[in-house]
Amino acid sequence: MTKTTLICGSLAFDKIMQYKGRFGETLLADQLHKVNVSFLVPTLRTEYGGCSANIAYNLNMLGGDPLIMATIGQDGGEYLQRFETLGISTRAIRKIAHAYTAQCFVTADLDNNQINAFHPGAMEYSHENNVADHAPLRLAIIAPDGREGMLKHARDCAGNNVPFMFDPGQQLPMFSGAELIELINEATYVAANDYEFEMLMDRTGLTLPDIAGRLEALIVTRGEKGSEIYANGERHVIPCVKAAAVVDPTGCGDAFRAGLLYGIANGFDWPTTGRLASLMGALKIASAGGQNHVATAAQIADRFETEFGYRY
Repeated sequence: MTKTTLICGSLAFDKIMQYKGRFGETLLADQLHKVNVSFLVPTLRTEYGGCSANIAYNLNMLGGDPLIMATIGQDGGEYLQRFETLGISTRAIRKIAHAYTAQCFVTADLDNNQINAFHPGAMEYSHENNVADHAPLRLAIIAPDGREGMLKHARDCAGNNVPFMFDPGQQLPMFSGAELIELINEATYVAANDYEFEMLMDRTGLTLPDIAGRLEALIVTRGEKGSEIYANGERHVIPCVKAAAVVDPTGCGDAFRAGLLYGIANGFDWPTTGRLASLMGALKIASAGGQNHVATAAQIADRFETEFGYRY
C-alpha cells in the first residue's frame, strides 16, 4: 500500500529583518493614529517557509513520502529547484504565473518585538488544486493555506476516502463555527496548539470530549509542557524532548506534525507517534529558520532510542 502523504498548505518566502533599536523608542503612544516611521534594518535574510514545505522537509528527512500540493508564484523557480535537490516531488505544485509566492516580511527589534506583513499571493489560488488528481494516497494534512483551498481540500479528501489531519493554525480565525464543525466532522485527526484549541472550542461551542469523540485522534500541543493525544477513549501524555539549544521556534509545529504523519503512515501506536513528533520539534528548535536543521533517518532513530529506550 502506498505511504504517500499529501501535504496541503502554504509555500512562502520569509524575509527576516533585524532592527537594532526598540520600536517603543520610535512609536509614540499618542500618535499611533498617524504613524509614518522608517526602521533601518542592517540585516536581512530570506528563509524558505510555508507550512506545506516545512512539513514536507521534515517528513522527507524521516524517510517518508511527502507530496506537496500547493501554489507557487512567478518567483518560485528557486524554491522548486530546492525541492528537486532534496528529492521532494513537485508534481502537485501549481504555478500561478500572474502572482508572487506568498511572503512574510518580519521586522524584529532588540526586545524581539515584531512587526509583520504577510502577502498571500499565489496562496489565494490553492483551491485550484484537486486532491483526486494525485491518488492513491495513504493520508493527507490540511495545513494553513488559502481559506477556500482548505475548505475544498478537506471536502476532496472526505469525498475520496483519504484520511486527513486538519491543522488550522493561524488560519483558524478565518472560519466560522459552522465551517469548523464541518471540518472536524470530515477530518480523521485534528492537531492544534493549546491556544488554537481554546479558540476552536470557543468558536464551535464543542468541548474537548465532543471534538475528540468525532475523531480517530485529537492532538493538542502545550509547548514546553509536551502534548496530549486523545484517541480511542484514552489520553496519552507525551513528554517534551529537551533540545540541544533553543534558537528559533519557527517551524517547530510543522516538524511536530511531520512526526505525527510519519507515525500514522507507518502504523505506529500513539505513544510512539507522539514521542517521534516531540523529538522532531526539539531537533528543529535548535536551528534558525524552518528548514535549516539536518539529520538522517538513522540519526533520528538513534536519538529516539536514546531518549525513550526503544526503537520505533
